[in-house]
Amino acid sequence: MNMMSEAAVEKALDQKMNETAYKMVGRDVSVYYGEKRALFDVNLNVRENTVTALIGPSGCGKSTFLRCLNRMNDTIESCRVTGKITLDEDDIYDPQIDVVELRARVGMVFQKPNPFPKSIYDNIAYGPKIHGLARNKADLDQIVESSLQKAGLWSEVKDRLHESGTGLSGGQQQRLCIARAVAVSPEVILMDEPCSALDPIATAKVEELIHELRSNFSIVIVTHSMQQAARVSQRTAMFHLGHLVEENDTDKMFTNPDDQRTQDYIMGRFG
Repeated sequence: MNMMSEAAVEKALDQKMNETAYKMVGRDVSVYYGEKRALFDVNLNVRENTVTALIGPSGCGKSTFLRCLNRMNDTIESCRVTGKITLDEDDIYDPQIDVVELRARVGMVFQKPNPFPKSIYDNIAYGPKIHGLARNKADLDQIVESSLQKAGLWSEVKDRLHESGTGLSGGQQQRLCIARAVAVSPEVILMDEPCSALDPIATAKVEELIHELRSNFSIVIVTHSMQQAARVSQRTAMFHLGHLVEENDTDKMFTNPDDQRTQDYIMGRFG
């Protein structure tokens, strides 16, 4: 009897450890645009210091789910989200939650690079200024340099910080947008097809950057590229027609998926 109870205690501890490894937890998340339902009761967790790739054919709901994680869907008037999403056990849809603060904690990088029409320096400094993260110019300088270092861009732009961010190449602009997201010290970074507008060399740089950022952030990436999902992620979730088909370790998803639809999509039979 005593042995049974020790086993039960160990199991409870393991379960607790697994729970604390989740940075964000989504439970029964559904999304409606007016009368049209776009997501159906999705249960998906974002793990600490892990890259989670969301895959599936166009219009399957993966970007819709991604935008739920920092309430970007709030900007669409007809959109309604049900279910529950927590960040460190706090309900992000609680009316008391400050959405501006939430989006600092859960940053976003979009499909098309969108630097502000400001200098490279001001692109990075903007967020820290708004959120009061720098006490003086020296603090701000440090944040700008550190963020550009983390985005692998410092050596390329350190002598042109006061030139416009829009004058950079597409790949550099995307890394500038990643540096801008990193500058406010987020806990989670969302990426919506961050490489789809980039050439292969720029894509490789961003993928290498994602790998490095994982040690400090939890990352969720939407991608149409199976190869990219396999290269950058540790967990993969497959969406189809608004449903989460399955979620598992990336290696398993690409070698031995549980659902035939995942197998068919990966093999290029639809999508």
